[in-house]
Amino acid sequence: MRAARIVPRTLERDAELVVAAAALDTVSGRSATGAVPPSPSARRGGLLAFTGPAGAGKTTLLEEVRGLAAARDCTGLFAKGGEQEKSLAFHVVRQLFQPLLASYSESERREMLGDWYGIVGPCVGLCPAAGGAVPDPEGVRDGLDWVVTHVAVRRGPLVLVVDDLHWADAESLAWLTSFAGRVEELPVLLVVAYRRDELRENARAFGDMVVRNRVRPLDLAPLTPAAVADLMREALGTEADDDFCHEAWLVTGGNPFETVELVAKVRDRRLAPARENACALRDLAAETKDGGLVERLEQLGSVAVRLAWAVAVLGSEATFGLASSLAALGQAEAAEAADVLRTERILTYSMKPEFVHPLIATAVYRAIPPAMRVALHGKAAWELVEAGESPAAVARHLLETQPEGDAWVAEQLLEAAREYVRRGAPGAARRCLSRALREPPPAGLAATVLYELGSPGLLQDPAATVNLLRAALEEPDLSPALRQSIVIRIIRTLAYCDRLTEAADVAIREARSATDSRVRLRMLMEHFMAASFTSEDREAPALSRRLAHLTRRLTGRSQTERYLFGLRGWDAMVRGEPASTALEYAERALGPEGMTWTDEEWSFEVPSLVALTFLYCDRPDRAEELYAGAIAEYERQGWRGMHLALGYSLLGFIRFWKGRLTDAEDFVRAGLRLADRLGPAGTPAQWYAVAGLIEILMARGDTAAAQELAAERRFGKPFPSAVTLPDAQTVHGELLLARGMHKEAAEELSEVGRRLDLRGMRNPAWVPWLPNLALASGTTDAARALELAQEALRRAERFGTGTAVGQALRVLARLTEGPEDIAHLQRAVRVLELAPSGYELARALVELGTALCRAGRLAEAAEPLHRGVCLAGQCGAGGVAAQARDELVAAGLRPRRLETPRHESL
Repeated sequence: MRAARIVPRTLERDAELVVAAAALDTVSGRSATGAVPPSPSARRGGLLAFTGPAGAGKTTLLEEVRGLAAARDCTGLFAKGGEQEKSLAFHVVRQLFQPLLASYSESERREMLGDWYGIVGPCVGLCPAAGGAVPDPEGVRDGLDWVVTHVAVRRGPLVLVVDDLHWADAESLAWLTSFAGRVEELPVLLVVAYRRDELRENARAFGDMVVRNRVRPLDLAPLTPAAVADLMREALGTEADDDFCHEAWLVTGGNPFETVELVAKVRDRRLAPARENACALRDLAAETKDGGLVERLEQLGSVAVRLAWAVAVLGSEATFGLASSLAALGQAEAAEAADVLRTERILTYSMKPEFVHPLIATAVYRAIPPAMRVALHGKAAWELVEAGESPAAVARHLLETQPEGDAWVAEQLLEAAREYVRRGAPGAARRCLSRALREPPPAGLAATVLYELGSPGLLQDPAATVNLLRAALEEPDLSPALRQSIVIRIIRTLAYCDRLTEAADVAIREARSATDSRVRLRMLMEHFMAASFTSEDREAPALSRRLAHLTRRLTGRSQTERYLFGLRGWDAMVRGEPASTALEYAERALGPEGMTWTDEEWSFEVPSLVALTFLYCDRPDRAEELYAGAIAEYERQGWRGMHLALGYSLLGFIRFWKGRLTDAEDFVRAGLRLADRLGPAGTPAQWYAVAGLIEILMARGDTAAAQELAAERRFGKPFPSAVTLPDAQTVHGELLLARGMHKEAAEELSEVGRRLDLRGMRNPAWVPWLPNLALASGTTDAARALELAQEALRRAERFGTGTAVGQALRVLARLTEGPEDIAHLQRAVRVLELAPSGYELARALVELGTALCRAGRLAEAAEPLHRGVCLAGQCGAGGVAAQARDELVAAGLRPRRLETPRHESL
């Protein structure tokens, strides 16, 4: 006969429920009685966190909160962390969203998710991951944000409830942590419960976020003796003795779960709640705890024990069929054992086998002898394969087994890792591949495992990754294609950790030993790519000559050849060869079909260099077209990390080049926000964004804000990477110059110039260290400054773009005395009127007007000053506009109305 259940209820939780009801009123815009607050703007989201030890009643309290949410017509989503599912990526996320999204038809889901379908669908189990580029974790998290936003807007207030957060998987925790920081922006209430003392390292980030957002977790206190007595008398009768009830409180410590279980056992044993029976309560309470529970389970017989073990090992994946098979029980035996376990309040009465409480599940799992537990996990993996479950579900059990050199295990873990990568869960993929490596895999598979463990998406420790890839290269019988892929990945990893010279050496050695001409050409391309950015390579001029000689013989029939054209165009640009030469190779690099930005085999660097070549060659519209396409491709593929951050920052720099400073600032700030999500300060994406934003702020006349940003971001030496060094260090020199620190600016700019000149990189349109050095030297050595400005003009004229020549003429004019400065400025204006840089033209016009005023030619000064103030206003260059207006006022001329800059929002 089955024992009647004691239905848990909330005791002494009124204060917590009042807080929850108030939060639900705020998010839903109504109370349980239906009253509506006076203004819809009062509706806002929030975060509630309940903490307490195991058995404190967190689950029961969350059930009450879900009921309160339903009474207010909120859409509720629920998930629960599991001790056995911590390694299963997106386990909690799937529980939250899969039931909701499954309620839509396929067409409704596709319409709802739009471009996010292929990014979010695999991680929530709606669809398999498609081929092609895989999303990064930031992209998946942004997609989940979109799902929540869409549901909250379309279906009313949303309540997300997550129980046992301390056992949530790392990927779900990462999303919950990032989303909780902005939950107040939406009609969404996030309610979580966890054991604070059991937060693992990745879960502590959530706890830290709670503190940062000034959310005070509500800690559930133990029940008082009065509450325990109420519960005893409600279940056992009002005649329950006071001493009996007090002893119940003592042996349970007021723990709600243990109290409910004790009440049930007293009733099941028909123990009279009298004073003389109080001494029996301690033994009864012990049956619920680790040793006592295990002993009680063993007394139920081996069949019940085997079924309980099977359910503990399977966790949330348990069904009666799987559990029976894993326990090697027939259908009748399993049904009988399940009934016994339910009667003993070990399993619940639900449709699938579940333990009454996580405490019981933990105790049963830990009681399984280690060797038997490993064997059960191995058998569970086979059972799940037979049931058609995904490799990721299988891998969860294989991770718990011992290495035995089993090729099947290694293959399953490799497939699981690939599945996780396609879902945007690189951490889970790393765990699977690392375990596969310990198996170890057979010789034919080891190189593949090592290669995939060295994937850029799994990159954590570049030095360790290089060692893994070198080990892959030493495996016997590598196919030519795999060997080439491994070498390319080694080169990229070395470049990632700023070991560019070593990367270039690896590529050139491989090129020299290659017997296939196509492999040799690809390795040469990788060599030129790495060597182009080495900071101390005295052979750079010779390298450029070899690249020029090689590309003259190519036709562009393969992607490798087109990428070499792209490198040749970039090299021609930075060296200051005629812009027409650089443009010719940039166009040939694109070819008729263009370039892709998300092909991991080819990476995004060369397409980026091609786009920037167009920019510096005064083709900003073409550069913007390419970068806009890149951003669209990144977002479509779910690449919302470093690539998208750089894309927005560089798109902002293109707008700056075109003289649209307001838009430029918006885009670069967007890039910086994306870069800041990637980790602590110092990443290349952050440096690019900070350098660009400082330059834009100075151009807008807000030097104080630029200085404040530089101080806040510690923008200065040591500069972190050879890739960012010339650009960032030159901007830093400009900032020093704007602060009047001419000597310091000259030293920094001279350092940049010496290094770039050594490498033959002499284009002032790319890194304008030379004209800025001329300005910095003007106060201490006028002759030297003039010589530098003249050299800058010669280099600009060789390159031949209007922006480069106009900028050099404007600087030369500032260092020239007499009527010659006006002639230089007049020429600068003529040249810049044909160039695409409105900001540079505005500066030249204002400086021309200022020079004419100084010469007493006020009538002639009016026209360039009026044009300059108007154009500066359109560009958003407040500093230049203010200078022009001051000159007009000083000359007694009426300033015209300042035009509002055109602005394109994000």
